[in-house]
Amino acid sequence: MIENLDSSLVDWSRAQFAMTAIYHWLFVPLTLGLGLIMSIMETFYYRTGKVFWKETAKFWMKLFGINFAVGVATGLILEFEFGTNWSNYSWFVGDIFGAPLAIEGIIAFFMEATFIAVMFFGWNKVSRGMHLTSTWLTFAGAAISALWILVANAWMQHPAGMGFNPDTVRNEMKDFWAVIGSPVAINKFFHTVLSGLMLGGSFVIGISAWFLLKGRHGKFALSSMKIGAVTGLVSALLLLVTGDSSSKDVAKYQPMKLAAMEGLYNGYEGVELIGIGVLKPCVENVTDNNDAFYFKIPFPKMLSWLATGDVNAFVPGINDLLKGGYQTGNGVALSADEKIRRGKVAISALADYRVAVKAGNTEDANVARAALEKDFDYFGYGYINNPKELVPPVQLTFYSFHVMVILGVYFILLFIVICWLGWKDQLNKRWLHWVALWSIPLAYIASQAGWVVAEVGRQPWAIQDILPVTAAISKLPTASVILTFFLFLILFAVMLVAEIRIMVKAIKKGPDVAVDENS
Repeated sequence: MIENLDSSLVDWSRAQFAMTAIYHWLFVPLTLGLGLIMSIMETFYYRTGKVFWKETAKFWMKLFGINFAVGVATGLILEFEFGTNWSNYSWFVGDIFGAPLAIEGIIAFFMEATFIAVMFFGWNKVSRGMHLTSTWLTFAGAAISALWILVANAWMQHPAGMGFNPDTVRNEMKDFWAVIGSPVAINKFFHTVLSGLMLGGSFVIGISAWFLLKGRHGKFALSSMKIGAVTGLVSALLLLVTGDSSSKDVAKYQPMKLAAMEGLYNGYEGVELIGIGVLKPCVENVTDNNDAFYFKIPFPKMLSWLATGDVNAFVPGINDLLKGGYQTGNGVALSADEKIRRGKVAISALADYRVAVKAGNTEDANVARAALEKDFDYFGYGYINNPKELVPPVQLTFYSFHVMVILGVYFILLFIVICWLGWKDQLNKRWLHWVALWSIPLAYIASQAGWVVAEVGRQPWAIQDILPVTAAISKLPTASVILTFFLFLILFAVMLVAEIRIMVKAIKKGPDVAVDENS
């Protein structure tokens, strides 16, 4: 691990990775959403034989392809950064973290690459059934790709199925199924994919609304809007279920993140859930949770229910988590100071073990190894110098979480309105078209906010409780990281502008004339 670390190196490396991840996530959810919607549309073509549905599916496939291509490029850059900027992380857990990424590359990526070629170039060259199968398998490949990436990310949130080898100073996979079958991984996969489907639904209704505002391709736009709204509504409602499960996972495995999400400084029984609130900046050592807010609109006891299923359960706040002493299912919670002390003992024991092994002293090596194993659960805390470092950025985590939730409720209402009006054949309302069109950026904001909560709320950990970001970094010249940050920023900006221009051009051109009213 790195000693005498330049804090600016950590900040710039985190900024570079965050920028790449945020940019990459502009494309992934739309790939998932459009993948499902275009598959549904082609299924209608297969069942009815109507050219209308064929050309409707082909239009959305074109946008899918543009988005997919840029998403692949940014995803590759993101994976390379683990080796360049986070080499200690890659060494420490590469045996585990690399496995799902390798599977993603070998199976899912090649699956997508194979069937996407048939999907785009196989019209009139393969049977309708084969083409439909290729389209669905392209979507399935995208979902499977997301599965393995999210398994890797979920492991960072809740490491499981591993064992530490002090001889190599590496964590090694002991139980593959524990890694992929973790409840955190399962919930994260479904919650993330469903959020992509919701975004895809909002994108389709927004673009369809644009055609209606322009008075073009009415049948195409209305049909697409209905499919997008149903897809979005079903996804948004299922998000409530996965969100509930995720909240319980966060409460169990990452209680500090939960406290930051709700601006909860001091826990109590029957904790309220903040619907809307404005936090005071730089609050520390508050004696009452009301002191942390300028104002708030709470829902009594709802946080306790979301966290544990019991409306009267105790939920620890930030100060409780730092001070310890409260009762948990595993006994009395340790203080942050005690965890840091035990972490330093574990790190010292590892050093003693390696010295004893090198000297051939088996007895001392066994003693040191036993001490290491006893306190390994707190290993990462040994790199923490101040308990306050364990508190994530509360303001950013709190507002990101609440923006995500509020926009989620907004989209449920929007999809319900569109589904209702579609059922009544009353979708030709200009106010609705403008609302749908301007809701597209809101869907992206909600999607990005969810990842901000997941990643910023986990700080200071690269791997929860085991490896902080300060110990995961590569020892690079800070100037090199700054240079590559701005190079990537320029590259990504150029790619984004080019992608938007190509998308806009394709949208303005519209679908083939075969989707006109009499098709």
